[in-house]
Amino acid sequence: MGWAKQLGKDSLGSRPRCVLIVDGGKEEVAGRLTRLVGVDDVTISGDDIWMPRGRPVQREDGSWDATVAAGVELDKPNELLSLEISERLSNWWLAVSENDPRTPNWDLASTCTVRGRKGLLLVEAKAHWNEVARSSRGKQLGKPASNGTLKNHEKIGEAIGEAAVGLGTASGGRWGISRDSHYQLSNRFAWSWKLASLGVPVVLVYLGFLYATDIAKGGNLFHSEAHWERVVRGHCEGVIDSGCWGRWLDVNSAPLIPLIRALDQPFRNDEN
Repeated sequence: MGWAKQLGKDSLGSRPRCVLIVDGGKEEVAGRLTRLVGVDDVTISGDDIWMPRGRPVQREDGSWDATVAAGVELDKPNELLSLEISERLSNWWLAVSENDPRTPNWDLASTCTVRGRKGLLLVEAKAHWNEVARSSRGKQLGKPASNGTLKNHEKIGEAIGEAAVGLGTASGGRWGISRDSHYQLSNRFAWSWKLASLGVPVVLVYLGFLYATDIAKGGNLFHSEAHWERVVRGHCEGVIDSGCWGRWLDVNSAPLIPLIRALDQPFRNDEN
């Protein structure tokens, strides 16, 4: 059984490719991430920290350590942010923390230097049209929903609404991010805005993996950077300010830049 199988339901498509981006020596990975961003004022060095950290590792007894390939929930204690910032994110997003509620899980995140300041690179990755289509849904409430879940649902709606106002101020355009539609897209931009409002510069990358034939064939794949950009812009229409891409936004004097990037990352799901 190969390493990708250790990712469970995420063993195909964008997830293993994100793992491969950060697999290798620190300087090699840092250069790879810097080139992916492709903006002069943003660098990742070998001293930076990223999550995931690489492929699952097979132990001598044949078992696997998949923790190195895990994504990150930024409101939980992590190596990328101070505990104070993580706690402020949690308090902003959640009303109650009972039963360890799930919060946005990033495909890839890394510390970086943004315009001379320590910041954060956040990556949302897709390899197939269905991965994009699923993210058009609103946030779903399980049935029956506990009182705590209902309180969190309400708090999340308020947090995204606050972010919509803040992003509108920063860009000068219209923002329609919402808990009830395009929830994943909305929470990605909302969290990026909140981090910037807390003084953490943010580079938000929407990454499309090209030719991911392991997950599907034909027209459901992304075939070029131009194709991926059309998909993203169509998906975001009416939800975010279309003029924000590739533009520095000032959020309480902290820079935020959303980017669209595409990458042909080779991957075979039978790799050891």
